[in-house]
Amino acid sequence: VGAGYQQPPMTNAAIYLHPNGFDTSGKELLGRHSAGESFLRGFLRHAEVDRFYFWNVAGRPQAEIEALVARIQPPSRPVSWIGRTARGALGQVGVLNVPMPEIDVEAWRRIPVGQTRYSLCGITHTTATARTMSIISNLLTAPLREYDALICTSSAVRASVEAQLDLVREHTAREFGPRRHAEVHRTTIPLGVNVEDFTRTPEHRKAWRERLDIPEDALVVLYVGRFEVRTKMNPGLMARALERAACRTGQPIYWVNSGWGVTPESEADFHAQTRALCPSVHYRNVDGRQPDVRFSIWSVGDIFLSLSDNIQETFGLTPVEAMAAGLPSVVSDWNGYKDTVRDGIDGFRVSTLAPAAGMGGDLAYWLANDWVSYQHYVGAAAQYTAVDLDHAERVLSDLILNPDLRARQGASAQARAREVFDWKVIIPQYQALWAEQNARRAMATPEPARMDPTRPDPFTLFANYPTRHLTRTDVVTLRPGLDWPEIQARLASPLATYSQFNRPTDAEVETVIAHLTTQGPTNVTALRALVPGPRQNFLQRGLIWLMRHDVVMIRPVG
Repeated sequence: VGAGYQQPPMTNAAIYLHPNGFDTSGKELLGRHSAGESFLRGFLRHAEVDRFYFWNVAGRPQAEIEALVARIQPPSRPVSWIGRTARGALGQVGVLNVPMPEIDVEAWRRIPVGQTRYSLCGITHTTATARTMSIISNLLTAPLREYDALICTSSAVRASVEAQLDLVREHTAREFGPRRHAEVHRTTIPLGVNVEDFTRTPEHRKAWRERLDIPEDALVVLYVGRFEVRTKMNPGLMARALERAACRTGQPIYWVNSGWGVTPESEADFHAQTRALCPSVHYRNVDGRQPDVRFSIWSVGDIFLSLSDNIQETFGLTPVEAMAAGLPSVVSDWNGYKDTVRDGIDGFRVSTLAPAAGMGGDLAYWLANDWVSYQHYVGAAAQYTAVDLDHAERVLSDLILNPDLRARQGASAQARAREVFDWKVIIPQYQALWAEQNARRAMATPEPARMDPTRPDPFTLFANYPTRHLTRTDVVTLRPGLDWPEIQARLASPLATYSQFNRPTDAEVETVIAHLTTQGPTNVTALRALVPGPRQNFLQRGLIWLMRHDVVMIRPVG
């Protein structure tokens, strides 16, 4: 931890800062990247803390990781950096905030520093992948405690997490009995936005309409998101609804799609197939990955449209961004959209239809056996999800024909975004949760540090491999005829230097060689005493390395 450490308030947390959770500048821009960037910007702007704590968990160069943070939001308060291997220092903050649900893995990794050293706080993103399903299942078997927490971003994903835990709990209780410790705490906190980042301006509106050749007085429907049919949403639903609305109203409609595809070829196919379904609609597309596009494109639109149909979606950030921009939305009544857009107030939610529980066992079985890819799994589930296009046509037509309705719903949406979804409102909810976690941890029975049983010491796990084991009574003798320069050359060989990990330092090796040269054969206990206590095990283990490369001989007593 950096200099000047002071005991932080108990509402603070160390941020698990891996670039993959926050960096939106890569070629692949996913929802979790945008959500992570948005959270970090909001946290740095609105957290009521004296100091920020970041865990450089990837071990990236300090200048690189500091530049990432500064690019997202320059910190306004002092920053303490926790090094990659300094896990124990997380206890000085009390909570580790992880931008993903993998707190099961982190719980195992916490064992060697003590389970009660700090709390873990994770968050859901996509929960449909086989990996995430395993993570959710592991919440009941990993060494998680009641002072750890999993944030669910919507009531829909909270229900899906609880449904899976019910199934796994039934299995584990039947096989092993009830869980000894209280389960990880689960709570619902939505994702947020920095509302001011999405302010629409006349200048941006004029610039985008000129760039896309759209008349100033034309009505524009905007979609923002990935251009991916299987894992995002089928654009045909939106295209058909807009085509119907265009024919019903007789109004010219421009549809701007701001997003990105997996490959140029797939993106071209996406646009060609979508455009063919709405010949009466003026179709425009924009690469939506760049920051200047991500935050300014909202100015081009009059209505936001997103008919999500995919189980990979758990919250859906773009409707909240549209609300922040003051746009009325037409969205499917699906997943997290149910928590954000109030039907008839901030826009409209269009009815959806899906099979009843128990009708997808074949899909689950094929995914479990790796007979179907994740992309095909969620794509197949989406093919059995319908959006009521008659309903979509009606509400789109109402908004297209009624500018007062658009203005009224847009104003309501923006007010709701400020009151409910701005990070200045949501960050205090995080801090309240962290305070509750710290309070629970303070009341928990202390658990001492011990080895993680799932990742045992290799010399324990493979103890039956060698003929015998080094003991402290073994005697070490310098190989005759070797001088120090020759020893140095031998130990500097590529065959001796690969996979270096906590070996004796050059100075420690020189100390051992000098002792053996002047004192003759010496037992391991005496050689250990040549270095400070924390280094003694490393030295003892390193004696075998010296024998391996024919620098010393080691024999048992007698």
